[in-house]
Amino acid sequence: MTTERVVAQDAEARVRSHQEHNEAENSKFGLIAFLLSESVIFIAFFVGYILFKTQSAEWYPPGVTGLAVAAPRINTIVLVSSSFVIYVAERYLHDKKLWGFRLFLLATMLMGGYFLFGQAVEWSELPFGFREGVFGGSFYLLTGFHGLHVLTGLLLQTIMLGRSFIPNNYENGFFGVEATSLFWHFVDVIWIVLFILIYVWQ
Repeated sequence: MTTERVVAQDAEARVRSHQEHNEAENSKFGLIAFLLSESVIFIAFFVGYILFKTQSAEWYPPGVTGLAVAAPRINTIVLVSSSFVIYVAERYLHDKKLWGFRLFLLATMLMGGYFLFGQAVEWSELPFGFREGVFGGSFYLLTGFHGLHVLTGLLLQTIMLGRSFIPNNYENGFFGVEATSLFWHFVDVIWIVLFILIYVWQ
């Protein structure tokens, strides 16, 4: 192989590495920008909820004195615990142990599914609807919008799990898994704030 060819290949490899680095940085920036924009939306909802609650003479719909906390507390424990579980899944993938990654990612999905099921059961048992006062609208808007994010996280996890069965798919990086994991942590943090606002602060 000629010296010129070696130099050309080396230069091509450097260019490719630089492009891959830029793509990775752009992806990270895009993810951060997306999460920040979602945070702004939730913060606006939180502020609105607080203002409505503090300025309303009668907050709850007629006949409602508060919300049951026992079942939502269990759902909260399950969802928040799933953040640790998906972190373990991510660590297994870093160690190139796909069996562990699949197992703990599936466990995360089951925990997220349990949370959504618990929320659906709670909705079906509530004595008020979406149109019953500011509280009714605020409650369903906040919990429903968050539930949509949980569902999105589960869909992303399903994709990441499916990709793990493609040979050598995660050999050269797994930004998708890292992004999915970060999104899931974000969803969990948002729920903690929601739980405090809606269920603890009654």
